[in-house]
Amino acid sequence: MLSLFNTLSGKKELFQPKNPKMVSMYVCGITPYDYPHLGHGRCYVTFDLLYRMLRFLGYGITYCRNFTDIDDKIMSRAHKELGDQQRFLEVANKYIDAFTQDIQALNCLAPTVQPRVTQTIPEIITFVQELVQAGKAYVIDGDVYFRIAQFPSYGMLSRQKLDELRAGARVEINDKKKDPLDFALWKSEPEGHFWQSPWGWGRPGWHIECSAMAEKFLGITLDIHGGGADLIFPHHENEIAQSEGLFNKPLACYWVHNGFVRINQIKMSKSLGNFFTLRELYATNDPMILRFYFLNHHYKAPLEFSHDDVTMMKKTYQRLCKFFDRPQSLQLTDRDVLDSDIVQKMLTFLYDDLNTPGMFGVLFESLTVLEHNPREFCAVIKFLQEVLGLPLQPLAESEVVITPEIEQLIKQREQARMQKNWKRADELRDQLRLLGYDVQDKKMG
Repeated sequence: MLSLFNTLSGKKELFQPKNPKMVSMYVCGITPYDYPHLGHGRCYVTFDLLYRMLRFLGYGITYCRNFTDIDDKIMSRAHKELGDQQRFLEVANKYIDAFTQDIQALNCLAPTVQPRVTQTIPEIITFVQELVQAGKAYVIDGDVYFRIAQFPSYGMLSRQKLDELRAGARVEINDKKKDPLDFALWKSEPEGHFWQSPWGWGRPGWHIECSAMAEKFLGITLDIHGGGADLIFPHHENEIAQSEGLFNKPLACYWVHNGFVRINQIKMSKSLGNFFTLRELYATNDPMILRFYFLNHHYKAPLEFSHDDVTMMKKTYQRLCKFFDRPQSLQLTDRDVLDSDIVQKMLTFLYDDLNTPGMFGVLFESLTVLEHNPREFCAVIKFLQEVLGLPLQPLAESEVVITPEIEQLIKQREQARMQKNWKRADELRDQLRLLGYDVQDKKMG
């Protein structure tokens, strides 16, 4: 039986859905103001694996992943790219399309439903109204805030005490909130801007959207709620406060979070210059290599990204593709696959909180047996294709593509060298190397 590490309890728990015939899973989606990055790839490959596995084991499953298509960052990008923040939907649509392409390239299945905030405004307004009526929220000058004092268990997911959070909260000048931990459910805007509500014109706060969409598409209590570890606080903590504060029922039975992506032991961040988009990495790596790379690390552990490790994974994946590149003599059903001894050994590790590294250990130890057992061979390749999402098809050798972003980094490095800023030049060389570009300096340039 499958066990999952439940972030809420801090331990592995046997997965027991409310309704064995239909599992509900909500995973927080992106705010589409830029191209999807390495962290997005890891997150959505993780939950694609869980989605595939539950389906393979015979569960019906509704998988919901949202798009936050109205946000300060999107509006800022619209102002930067189009000169008008009111054209935020054009920016959101552009990057939603890019996300869809880049995540599909990783062979992630499409969720059952992919709602957008801008298409869920009536439900969001109703949700906020009910919180106000219940005394869980208050209105000030057209803004609506959640009243943290009405939810004393706030902090239970991130294991932080309310008093400690309040003591460490930043108090802003002229802050209208009654408590520094109170957070916005609805933000007021000038008349005619965005959407009309009982409190005037405005738009949703960040956190309320997921509570409203989860309830609309999956019900009051979800089986699984997931996302990256960076969402535990404050986003998921605020979701719990909103939903449980209103319905007095658990928002989710299982909270599942994947670990951070780090580079040089530092969390990936644009401000630190160690931020890589998926399409930058696709310029030098087949997306299936990246999927294989993600799956070879336990989803909960921090992932220390290294181009050398990716190169090593490429060789290993090519070895698997070559091994499985032979005619299959049998057409097996899912039931036949589950009857396979080797698949059962692999599943033993996946049942243990999706232990993919252990599962691959079984696979490589079994190659000799697979070579001489057609039934096991066919069962294992079907399992890898359908549950792990690995096509195991020989990779075509691709030419190195110098993107405009890479060209700009090269120019910056040349400029640093001309200025004899060797430290900056070395940093840029290391950044290029992480992206798969080995820059070598020769006497002639």
